[in-house]
Amino acid sequence: MKDLLKKLSEACGISGFEGNIREILKDELKDHVDEMETDTMGNLITTHKGKEGKPSVMLASHMDEIGLMVSYIDDNGFIKFVKIGGINDQMLLNQKVFIQTEDGEVPGVIGSKPPHITSASEAKKIVPYTDMFIDIGAKDKEQAEELVSIGDAIVFHTEFEEYLNDLVMGKALDNRVGCTVMAEVMKQTDCDATVYGVGTVQEEVGLKGAKTSAFKLNPDLAIALDTTIAGDHPGVKPENAPAKAGEGPVIVFADASGRGLLSHPMMKKLLIEAAEAADIDYQVEVGDGGTTDATAIHLTREGIPTTTLSVATRYIHTPVSVVSVKDIEDTVKLILEFLKRL
Repeated sequence: MKDLLKKLSEACGISGFEGNIREILKDELKDHVDEMETDTMGNLITTHKGKEGKPSVMLASHMDEIGLMVSYIDDNGFIKFVKIGGINDQMLLNQKVFIQTEDGEVPGVIGSKPPHITSASEAKKIVPYTDMFIDIGAKDKEQAEELVSIGDAIVFHTEFEEYLNDLVMGKALDNRVGCTVMAEVMKQTDCDATVYGVGTVQEEVGLKGAKTSAFKLNPDLAIALDTTIAGDHPGVKPENAPAKAGEGPVIVFADASGRGLLSHPMMKKLLIEAAEAADIDYQVEVGDGGTTDATAIHLTREGIPTTTLSVATRYIHTPVSVVSVKDIEDTVKLILEFLKRL
């Protein structure tokens, strides 16, 4: 499982450029599912066929990550960019990046003025991303344009690492963690229900792939597999982010203060019963911040009973995040128990 997570974390796939992630998942699941297809939007849809008369369940995990996109190349060969997905500007300065081109990866760094020549007033302000640039070492615009094109995707250059207490760090754990969970469930499930393991596209920019794939599949039930904020570190009040890394899967009751998802009561009940039956520690969450693919799925057609099952992850939507491998494993166990009981 860790090997798959590492492979997914280090692969590149911002919103609209999920092909690398899709290919890794296809290779991982090709011998474990009954059907596999890629739809028009780019969603990967895999199917475990169940028994007639049993419900169908959609497990949706978005494949895309936050990142940047080349928007302009100046006369000196420096690159301007736009943000793709939710990124705070202060996270960007001096980060190493890869620009994804047709001919491969071009390394670069997000440049900034050094502190030696920064005024006291400038030092107190957050530099807006519009004042930043990427340095790829080009001597001028012509040389830069030989390597990079407008519209190329840009990802953070972060290596996957294992460290203390069964924790790992890497980029794009939102939502390569969910992709790992989905893949492991599809490899292991032997339930009577029909299970659709879906890698969705463009979640970070509007839940787009979830809308189209849920409409196509029209499942009886659905679970969005994602990450949520782990608030178990300095600077975060427990009431704002109570979930903790290492303390089990997070069953989401509501997100975005209900503007996103209000989980279906039946789904909450079934997941809690499954967790308790399998003796799996779990956490619950009522959030007022972001949302997940579940928001789009549960409003599809006449409505689909849906909830979100998340893994608490530190520092999401930054160039590096931290997650507990045990939490990922327990999330897989919980879903397998849930499916077995349908």
